[in-house]
Amino acid sequence: MTRGKNRVPDDAGLDALESALGHSFADRAHLRLALTHISSVTGVQGSRARVRSYQRLEFLGDHVLGLVVSDMLYRAFPHAEEGELSRRLADLVCEDACAEVALAMGLGPHLRLGAGEERSGGRERPAILADVVEAVLAAVYLDAGYPAAEAMVDRFWRARLAVPGSSARDPKTALQEWAQGRGLPPPHYRLVDRSGPDHNPEFRIAVDVPGFEPVEATGSSKQNAQKIAAAAFLQRVKQ
Repeated sequence: MTRGKNRVPDDAGLDALESALGHSFADRAHLRLALTHISSVTGVQGSRARVRSYQRLEFLGDHVLGLVVSDMLYRAFPHAEEGELSRRLADLVCEDACAEVALAMGLGPHLRLGAGEERSGGRERPAILADVVEAVLAAVYLDAGYPAAEAMVDRFWRARLAVPGSSARDPKTALQEWAQGRGLPPPHYRLVDRSGPDHNPEFRIAVDVPGFEPVEATGSSKQNAQKIAAAAFLQRVKQ
């Protein structure tokens, strides 16, 4: 990890995040912007607010991630046809996969959210987490170039290439195997809340394992929320 420069007192809490990312920023302004949701931008509106949030970085990070993962797939599967590579790419960069990576990075606690987004569970919302992963990747790219961005993708996506036909092992399966390996009952998923209109619902699911605090997550479907909750549970017990 390259040691960064320019530290200020109010950034002290980002040291742990940099350690998790495997990159120490020379200029933390990139990282701070990558963690800034538009709901937290005050004093301006419209396009000016968007520029002061992570949205431009998300645009860049989406393309950096696509390039790095495409290169990884091309090298890892020399006999795969274009169609298979495209399917694998879609699995690896989809919202669910990126949200799971965000949990592995521990991005949620560092997000800058407006009060309304905070109350509605924005730190756990898969769409936001997925966007922030791309923004953080762009921040690394701008801070230290392509090799640094490539290293971060390799750090968090490499293991996901190994499962045939899928970006990664399903976190619900992984959690069930973890519980069984410790002689515990299977994880239990329960619906905590359902909100939003019928055309755009949001489900809050809690996963319970005896002897452990439950973990909650939100998703656009029950299945999606269960997967995010399982991934979050596994990340917490690993820490």
